Amino acid sequence: MLGFDKIHHIAIIGSNYDQSKNFYVNLLGAQVIRETYREERKDWKLDLLLAGCEIELFIIPDRPKRPSYPEALGLRHLAFQVKDVEKTARELNRLGIETEPIRMDDITDKRMTFFFDPDMQPLEIHE
Repeated sequence: MLGFDKIHHIAIIGSNYDQSKNFYVNLLGAQVIRETYREERKDWKLDLLLAGCEIELFIIPDRPKRPSYPEALGLRHLAFQVKDVEKTARELNRLGIETEPIRMDDITDKRMTFFFDPDMQPLEIHE
């Protein structure tokens, strides 16, 4: 065994510091661990804690847009477990965050849906 204990963090690249910080901190409720401006790279690194997981949010304005449909290789989405997808989706909608229609996961037979961050990174809520 290699000794992996858990996922340490997930890294996401965003394009607009204020929009991304507002989305993850003010709307989704992430806790700010640290904010760092890296002069040599001309970017921000915002370390967050959300649902027990660290998110490294890099704000790099000149990155290419995320390829979408058909989906490109690589990280597909980030999923959060919730007790009630319908209730959480309603709360996201109340905050101005659109969600896709709720559907059943064919494999787990649990309800789930997707929403997107300001840079169209897919985020899922799943029971």
